[in-house]
Amino acid sequence: MVDAPDYDRLIDGEIWDYIARTEAHYPPDAVDLTVQEQRAVYDTMCAAFHAGRPSGVRTFDENHGGVSCRRYEVGASAQRLVYYHGGGFVVGGLDSHDDICAEICAQTGFRVISVDYALAPENVFPHCFDDAWNAYCAIAETFGSQIVLAGDSAGGNLAAAVSHHARGRVSKPLGQVLIYPGLGGDHGTGSYIRHANAPQLTTRDMAFYQMLRSGGQDRGGDPRYAPLQDTDFADLPPTVVITAECDPLSSDGESYRDALLGAGGRALWLEEAGLVHGYLRARTMSGKARASFGRIVQAIRDIGTGVWPPAL
Repeated sequence: MVDAPDYDRLIDGEIWDYIARTEAHYPPDAVDLTVQEQRAVYDTMCAAFHAGRPSGVRTFDENHGGVSCRRYEVGASAQRLVYYHGGGFVVGGLDSHDDICAEICAQTGFRVISVDYALAPENVFPHCFDDAWNAYCAIAETFGSQIVLAGDSAGGNLAAAVSHHARGRVSKPLGQVLIYPGLGGDHGTGSYIRHANAPQLTTRDMAFYQMLRSGGQDRGGDPRYAPLQDTDFADLPPTVVITAECDPLSSDGESYRDALLGAGGRALWLEEAGLVHGYLRARTMSGKARASFGRIVQAIRDIGTGVWPPAL
């Protein structure tokens, strides 16, 4: 029996304010809504949190590999970041993470390209992976293969899946920065048990999203679906995984780091104390979330310019 975490002690007032603001738009029981209703309330929530684009960032909506994308630029740059948004493979899109991508662009100077992969349940696995992969290959062909991959939550899963799939097929990315990703770890251990009922994401929520994404089929053992279930972790790019302490997915970060290190790779895992799943949106309200976003940007900048380990 695992003692329930004392979230009143672990989570500070700023994050509780963020949680309240989130739930004013996107209720804790959102998985009980229809998919269209979930998308509507999620889009409303993201619009409420949108912090605007920094001055000087230009955007271009374009197609790469048959997939809608949005490119962010502040000037000529040899560094590129491909970003996959979160949302459980069910909600989200180019607008939901627009200000996040714009801020990463402004702070790093990198060309950032956000990928609008197809969502479930209309498009079950492997459609979302295929979009992520096709966009990556087309972006590499258009802008050059020196690319950093990044993504949050479901997008972190896609970034890692693309990195695994790239080996032996195309030029692998320079590195990857995975933000509270779901990588297909053991649901019977660690944070999956301790934080099963955490604020912002529960294991019940996760089961709902996985059912829609998989089409109700067993996808176990396929690294395109669950990178942690790969049998080979060699020759993967330098990796930074940043997770939230109060999140059932946190253990995936630790397990993935250990798998890469065990195969002789370069990997760092950082668990952010007192933060919850989805905290990127809290960066304008919370000192902890803002500091973590700074570390994420630093990791992207350092990996993209060949610095290891990143100065986190």
